[in-house]
Amino acid sequence: MVPDGVRPGAPVAAVPAGGRWALVWAGGRAVEDVLPTEARIVWWSASDVPVRACWDLAAVGGLVHGLRRTDPAAVWAAAHDRPLPAVSRGRDLFDVAGPDALDEGGDLDGAWYEESPTEERALRWAELALEVQQRQAAALEGRRALLTAYAESAAALLCVELGAAGLPLDAGIASRLLTETIGPTPVDADDEARLRRERDQPVLDLLPPGTTVDLRSPEQVRGMLARAGIDVPDTRSWRLEPHAAASPLVAALLAWRKADRVATTYGWRWLAENAPDGRLRGRWQVADGGAGRMTAGAGLHNMPAELRPAVRAEPGHVFVGADLGQVEPRVLAVVSGDPALAAAAGSDDMYAPVAQQLGVDRPTAKVAVLAAMYGQTSGVAGSALRDMDRVYGRAMAYLRAAEQVGRDGGELRTYGGRLIRFGGDGEVQGRGRYARNAVVQGAAAELFKAWAATVRAHLAGTGGRIVLCLHDELLLHVPESESAAAQEVLTSSLEQTVAWWAGGSPVRFVAAVRAGGSWPEVH
Repeated sequence: MVPDGVRPGAPVAAVPAGGRWALVWAGGRAVEDVLPTEARIVWWSASDVPVRACWDLAAVGGLVHGLRRTDPAAVWAAAHDRPLPAVSRGRDLFDVAGPDALDEGGDLDGAWYEESPTEERALRWAELALEVQQRQAAALEGRRALLTAYAESAAALLCVELGAAGLPLDAGIASRLLTETIGPTPVDADDEARLRRERDQPVLDLLPPGTTVDLRSPEQVRGMLARAGIDVPDTRSWRLEPHAAASPLVAALLAWRKADRVATTYGWRWLAENAPDGRLRGRWQVADGGAGRMTAGAGLHNMPAELRPAVRAEPGHVFVGADLGQVEPRVLAVVSGDPALAAAAGSDDMYAPVAQQLGVDRPTAKVAVLAAMYGQTSGVAGSALRDMDRVYGRAMAYLRAAEQVGRDGGELRTYGGRLIRFGGDGEVQGRGRYARNAVVQGAAAELFKAWAATVRAHLAGTGGRIVLCLHDELLLHVPESESAAAQEVLTSSLEQTVAWWAGGSPVRFVAAVRAGGSWPEVH
């Protein structure tokens, strides 16, 4: 239902009021038993209310004002160009107990409604929410920014759904994989220490007798490798991998490192705490503190390949997944408006035409494009980057302009309108590199969330649900009978999203869509 006088899609603020809903819209207010599902619901932050369209004030506050906080007081202050209040250490955000939601200084008292949620106070709280929504909407510039705000709000609601539903996980397979990787469940602290020593031993056995090394100390490991004739500036895995074929010590060290990571981050305690009922659950956030990528707890975004076979569809269901191919270079082509790069991005594999235009092989072309976005200027990419300037001058100028903003400690907005502030903290060169990548990574995150929101809308009324959002990959859990339809949803939703997001650009966005019974089969 929609309240009288409210057109479908118009913003309606809604807050709970004693088992009912306090609703406020332009020109009216009421207390209802049900939510108007045909309206666009405005709330202070995402909840599990099953509505089709929403406006999440906290998510849009992050977009418009660059907020890293989601509490109503901060969202209110940003919308009114006021300094952010101190973070509350109690229920009352400002230790203010007054008769109204605003204190004497005009700041929002976040505890006012929570401490006494009467119907009248709920209506007032909803009025304040609607006022912030109107201010946020007025601050958005252009249709793309407005649609991005809608997508951010829908993604915030999706985060709640992801946390509640969880990712299907076969506990039996997970237990077997953990046993193979780190050993059986320890019975006590002494047993845990014994298993740890056993994991260390294959590496220590390759050292001269009597040698003592703490494998968890990068400095000691670096010294150990130097004594074995392997001189490296640090012990990062990518730095050591080229030596593994010729050095049994390095090969054993890399194998140990994978097992130890599983043991310390994804061990038996992780499994018991985060997947007690066959669903792996973590807390999802719609945007990180930087460029706006979705984040998840419980290790959902960094699960080791060794454990992924345990992510299995439930009986009668399959996973349907899709990941965007070469998404950041394609995004760069759109946001920079570089015609030559856009032409290359018209291909399924855009690195092939880039290689041809630069006069290099495909691997070198890929390194050059990625180096341009991440601010690398030396090594293999050095000479190819000079050719990037010649062939893709507009894209390179776009990246350099962003880098200069970061170096100067300024602020910039992504393609979808997200405000990113750099300030004067940190090393100048590092800020510049971050800014250079943020304008691409941030826009890619906005495109991804808009795609996910469109898929979510198309899945309404079906048996399918999104169960994982991983940077540029969507994973759906659907009944077997709906597999083909879900694959079509992923493809058509991407086309619909790109149609408004890319705004007539010739850039093609491609997604590899697959179905299978486990995550590795789909990935």
